[in-house]
Amino acid sequence: MSENAELHAPDPRVLFAAERTLLAWIRTSLAMMGLGFVVARSGVLLRELNLTGKPLQETGLSQLFGTALVCLGAIVVVTAGCQHFSTLSQIYKGEPLRPRKVSMAIMLSFLLGIFGLLITGYLLYFKV
Repeated sequence: MSENAELHAPDPRVLFAAERTLLAWIRTSLAMMGLGFVVARSGVLLRELNLTGKPLQETGLSQLFGTALVCLGAIVVVTAGCQHFSTLSQIYKGEPLRPRKVSMAIMLSFLLGIFGLLITGYLLYFKV
């Protein structure tokens, strides 16, 4: 198609499906940012709730992991917005939707799996 292709009115169901996908990614990113906040503040909570009287070993890793999850959530929401914009422009131009070479869902699942393993190792090693 040429760059001067006229915009056509797409099927509203396609637009609604694209919007539902965007909203799902926004929900996912908000959950990631919320989890990141909880992880980042868990060190402070454990220090305040220390009932054993023994000093807790602080590593700062909970702050690092939590901040990384919040940043990852922010990156996901921005990427989802860009992909939604790209998808809508393809729909309105009447172009076939091109599949992406690397799915954001697959990348995110691997990154969250790695974070989960790192946090599990942290919890087991430091016996928090």
